[in-house]
Amino acid sequence: MAVKKFRPITPSLRFRTVPTFEEITSRVPEKSLLEPLHKTGGRNNKGRITAFCRGGGHKRHYRKIDFRRDKRDIPARVASIEYDPNRSARIALLHYVDGEKRYILAPVDLKVNDIVVAGENADNRIGNAMPLGKMPLGTTCHNIELRPGRGGQLARSAGSFVQLMAKEGNKAILKLPSGEVRTVPSACFGTIGQLSNIDHKNIMWGKAGVARWRGIRPSVRGVAMNPVDHPMGGGEGKSSGGRHPCTPWGKPTKGLKTRSKRKSIDHLILDRRTKI
Repeated sequence: MAVKKFRPITPSLRFRTVPTFEEITSRVPEKSLLEPLHKTGGRNNKGRITAFCRGGGHKRHYRKIDFRRDKRDIPARVASIEYDPNRSARIALLHYVDGEKRYILAPVDLKVNDIVVAGENADNRIGNAMPLGKMPLGTTCHNIELRPGRGGQLARSAGSFVQLMAKEGNKAILKLPSGEVRTVPSACFGTIGQLSNIDHKNIMWGKAGVARWRGIRPSVRGVAMNPVDHPMGGGEGKSSGGRHPCTPWGKPTKGLKTRSKRKSIDHLILDRRTKI
């Protein structure tokens, strides 16, 4: 994938970049794999705003993605590589030999008419899914399960990948995109290869309207508000708040540790991404 730049005819085009979409082979999604996606405006089931700066945006359909890869030992042909508005990576439409169709996350260099398969004895090829315990050391993979059969949860965004570092008994040691090193059961499935759309991190929106297309509304700093609206508001002149960062309800934020001690996974993490 490449990045397209524009001539600076207008101020908003001066820094705007977009992907070229040269890897996309079909612009019409598979209708049987679509679901309606309703907008929430950041509100929960009680109507209260729990996610701020949400609203508007373009209409979307949700593409049902096969994160489990539980159709084992049945070959499938890659019918098309498609754009998914709900995620940063591209998706691939698979046509199985028994007639079923499914979407999967598309890795780099996966081409139309390639044959992929998921199973215990699958070959070490791009797009194939297999247990971590069957992969050679140093393998680059994505869509990794945390528990066998639960479905992929690790490395699902554009350009991300996990590296298999070692195996110890029934555990596999992985290096995550964040730099964290942790253990996962070796029976967990993963998909070979690095995820597509590597240049996603290099895209510059260039103007505020692009954020609005994605349903992101403007955000206002707490220190710019009045005291009635935020604990960090008010003050003579331009104040920096005078207290540790907090939410509009006074709860500490920005650095507050929220990981549950009761559900601690410290024993699974061998090397943290941040040194304490």
